[in-house]
Amino acid sequence: MQMKHFVFSAFFILTIHTGKAQESLSKDVSYAYLEKLIAVSKANYPKIKMYEARVNTAEYGIRRAKLSYFDIFSFSYLYSPNNNTATISPNFLGGYQFGFFANIGSILQKPSLIKQAKGELAAAQYDKESFDLNMEAEVKKRYFTYVQKVAVLRVRSGAMLDVESMAATIRHRFERGEETLENYNKVLIMIADHTQNILNAESDVLMAKSNLEELLGQKLEDIK
Repeated sequence: MQMKHFVFSAFFILTIHTGKAQESLSKDVSYAYLEKLIAVSKANYPKIKMYEARVNTAEYGIRRAKLSYFDIFSFSYLYSPNNNTATISPNFLGGYQFGFFANIGSILQKPSLIKQAKGELAAAQYDKESFDLNMEAEVKKRYFTYVQKVAVLRVRSGAMLDVESMAATIRHRFERGEETLENYNKVLIMIADHTQNILNAESDVLMAKSNLEELLGQKLEDIK
C-alpha cells in the first residue's frame, strides 16, 4: 500500500510539473530572438543566395534588352579615291560616302523582348518571395520545436529530482526493514525509466538544435 501511494505521488508530481511547463512554454519564446534567427538564415542560407542571383540576372536581362535598341542602327562608310572610276563622285567629302541604316524588324521585336525580360524578373522575384516566406515559416517551426524540447527536458529533469528524493525515503525505509525488497526494486526501475526519459529528451534537444542550425548556417551560441 505504501508503494502504491509512492508511485501515485511520483506521477502526480510529474503531472504538476508538465502542466506548469505547458503554461509557461510561451514565456520561453523570444520573438525578438526569433526575428534575429530569421534574418541570419536569410543572410546565410545558400538557396536564398541562389534566388537573389536569379533576380540580379533578370534585372541585368532588362538592362541588356533596353541597351540592345542601339543594335537596331548601323553605320557604314565607303572610301573611293579620287582616281577611282566608280560611280561615286570623288568630290563628295574627298572620296568618302557614309550610310546610316535601321533594322525595322528589330525595332518591332524590341518591345516584346523587353516585356519578356520584365516578366522573367517578376517571376524570379516571386520565386524569391515565396522561398523567403517558406524559409521564415520553417525557421519559426524549428525554433518552436527546439524551445519545446528544451522545456520537456527541464520538466523531466525536475521530475527526476522529485522521484530521487522520494526514492531516497523508500531506500531508508528498506534499510530499516520497513519496506519490502520488491517495492525497493520497483523504485529503482522507476529511476531507471526516468533516466532513460531524460536521455531521450537530451537527444531530442540536440536534434532540434541541429535542425535549426542547419537553416542558420551557424551555431545558436554565436547568435546573441
